[in-house]
Amino acid sequence: MAKSDSIKDAVNSFVNFLEEEHKEEQKAEQKNVITLNAKNKKEEDVQKSSINNEKSVEIQASGFDRLADIVKKVIEIVTLDKEIRVEPDKEKYRIAVYGKDLSMAIGKNGMGMNALEYLVNLIGKRKRLVDKNIILDIKDYRKNNDEKIKQIAINMAKKALKERITIALRPMPSHERKIVHNVLSKVKNIRTKSRDDEPNRRIVIYPVIKE
Repeated sequence: MAKSDSIKDAVNSFVNFLEEEHKEEQKAEQKNVITLNAKNKKEEDVQKSSINNEKSVEIQASGFDRLADIVKKVIEIVTLDKEIRVEPDKEKYRIAVYGKDLSMAIGKNGMGMNALEYLVNLIGKRKRLVDKNIILDIKDYRKNNDEKIKQIAINMAKKALKERITIALRPMPSHERKIVHNVLSKVKNIRTKSRDDEPNRRIVIYPVIKE
């Protein structure tokens, strides 16, 4: 199957999945209709608050699982790998994906993975499935890449100090820029700032030279 056909099938499957998900969501909403017969207004408010909190937790948990299912289905079709293993971590809001050949899902410099992560978080917010962004990591690419980003940032900071020059890094997504800002904030006599617009936004490292 050609790459374009694979992506087309993934999109079609994804749309069908969302339609089925919407039907299930409507059924769930009907089942979750609760009638409260409180003796007074105060008791009723307390009961409503308790139920709303419980429902909120349940929605967050089920919403996270739904997004994990979306990730699994899309990657299965795009990579043609039917042995995808998804490991959701609800505490860290992280979805890890493992399989044989996931290079197509990761994409060049992680662009495919970043695009899928953006799409999943967009769905999560619009459908109110989760209340904060989910981190997607495919075959530990992000975990390993984060370590590389940190090392590159430190090396470039040392070079900027030694040669007393300003260094502009390659364009990075916001996740990677945040890593650079954080790691270099602890380096003495080094400052960082972002410049340019997306998708070419990058970090500039410059030394604070004291005469």
